[in-house]
Amino acid sequence: MDLASLTGIISGITLILSSIFLFQDPNGAYSIDIIQIYQFWNLPGIMIVVGGTVAATFLNFPLSDVRNAFKSAYFVFKEEKEDPNKVVATMIQICNISRKQGILELSKIETKSGFLKKACNLIADGTEEEMIRASLRTEIDSMKMRHFIVQDVFKKMGAYAPSFGMIGTLIGLVKMLGNLSDPASVGPAMAVALLTTFYGSLLSSMFFLPIAGKLRSRTLLEIINLEIMFEGSIAVLESNNPLIVYEKLSSFIPTVNRKPLSDLIGR
Repeated sequence: MDLASLTGIISGITLILSSIFLFQDPNGAYSIDIIQIYQFWNLPGIMIVVGGTVAATFLNFPLSDVRNAFKSAYFVFKEEKEDPNKVVATMIQICNISRKQGILELSKIETKSGFLKKACNLIADGTEEEMIRASLRTEIDSMKMRHFIVQDVFKKMGAYAPSFGMIGTLIGLVKMLGNLSDPASVGPAMAVALLTTFYGSLLSSMFFLPIAGKLRSRTLLEIINLEIMFEGSIAVLESNNPLIVYEKLSSFIPTVNRKPLSDLIGR
């Protein structure tokens, strides 16, 4: 579980609910009043914001993209991606295997990464370097596009939710102004007007946009790992020694997070 995401969602919801439940008496003292939550519940407002956001999202994206986006939201709370230092260590090991045992041994390497497995198979099959470069680069570019669509779904939802909140506000104001002669209807209409803006802003700022941002950060980390594998695969073709491979691949990692070669190769 990603502690940063878990901490963010729990602390955010807790602080918002606390501000709703806290009640200040005339003496200035604070107390908790659970009944306050009912003032923030309005079914028509929820229907306008949630229903409108979902409808606009389905109108903007194919159903498959929306489904994939919500499946990808799981990765916001999943464990962190593989440490780039471990990827560098793996590529150094693969380079050593190819130099000592031959490139045919690369086809026997077991890995969870489909990208790395493809690279090893291409090298073991004796594919030309330009073809390997083009194939692996296409894989990276395709991954970027798939992830961009997923992030864009949540970005668009983050834009739609406040907009439909404003639409709900306008609906509530129209109802209120059209029934000023009936004082009993003014309160519910004003509640819809204010709460829809609250719902839209909350969904956008607390859920949709943060999810899009976290997925983007995960994508950037995955791109770094794929680039390390890409350059490492080219190093295998060039039969570089471990030191050269390390110096080339470690450049993708910030200096403060970079592990020395001795730690990576277990010496």
